[in-house]
Amino acid sequence: MCGIAGIMYKTPGGGDTGRDLIDMLDGCQHRGPDSTGFALYGEGHDGELLLRFMIAAGDGGKASIDAIRKILDNYDCEILDEETEGGNYRARVNFTGDLQKFAYDLEHGATVVSIGSSLEIIKDVGGAHDVDDVYHVARYHGTHGLGHVRLATESDVRPEAAHPFWATGFSDVAIVHNGQITNFWKMRRRLERKGFEFRTDNDSELIAVYLAEKMAHGVALKDALRDSIDDLDGTFSFLVSTKDEIGYAKDRLAVKPMVLYETDDMIAVASEEVSLNRLFPGKALNTMEPAPGTYATWSRSTYPDNR
Repeated sequence: MCGIAGIMYKTPGGGDTGRDLIDMLDGCQHRGPDSTGFALYGEGHDGELLLRFMIAAGDGGKASIDAIRKILDNYDCEILDEETEGGNYRARVNFTGDLQKFAYDLEHGATVVSIGSSLEIIKDVGGAHDVDDVYHVARYHGTHGLGHVRLATESDVRPEAAHPFWATGFSDVAIVHNGQITNFWKMRRRLERKGFEFRTDNDSELIAVYLAEKMAHGVALKDALRDSIDDLDGTFSFLVSTKDEIGYAKDRLAVKPMVLYETDDMIAVASEEVSLNRLFPGKALNTMEPAPGTYATWSRSTYPDNR
């Protein structure tokens, strides 16, 4: 089943992304009690990357961090700050080279959760508040973000299988997805022949790479979403985010639900209206449900005071 959520603030300085996404996901936690995740975006800095990895506890985690630092050293990356939190190692580094090669080398040596100038993905087993207790998601203030609650149907309940997924090899692209892509292997083999790598057999990772590859060739996110409705077979509702945009696409059957609400201050999207109600308790909301086979994007550049 699964539940998805997304939010973008129109106001200067953003908003309480972490807290708002926790509230939204708590509202639809019944759709996916197995794991919860967040893709959080803030103000990035040119020439810097935020890296987040999953590591084991104890000596295994120390060995993983040593392997990561060795790869960073091979790329002459200066570690500007770092921390270990829960089962994650987080580092902010200087980097200006070939990001795809860098990302794949890191993936070969460690379990990468996300790479981006402004993106951080935090995900783990349990509910929204369980993940917040470990990673302090509620303190995160940012510009926009995505969230996901997962009901495991085709893979184990593990942090690595939780959503969101980042587009492996690309910066700042993340996705949350409710549904199933039935031409997954056909699409994946097509991308692998182009030299792209995958870390899981999850169809959501495929969608992220599919969209990122199009954008890397100059296709606007909105146009890539339009193409996805024809190229991807199956039933799906998904949200995708980049450094400056969020967007959605729904298949033509529209089996997987999605509800949208927009104010002067924000745009919020979720699988169920109850998630939106958590942001505006006691208020009657004039929501709308995107029609079958539709897509849309919202960009921070649309709101000049936000830049």
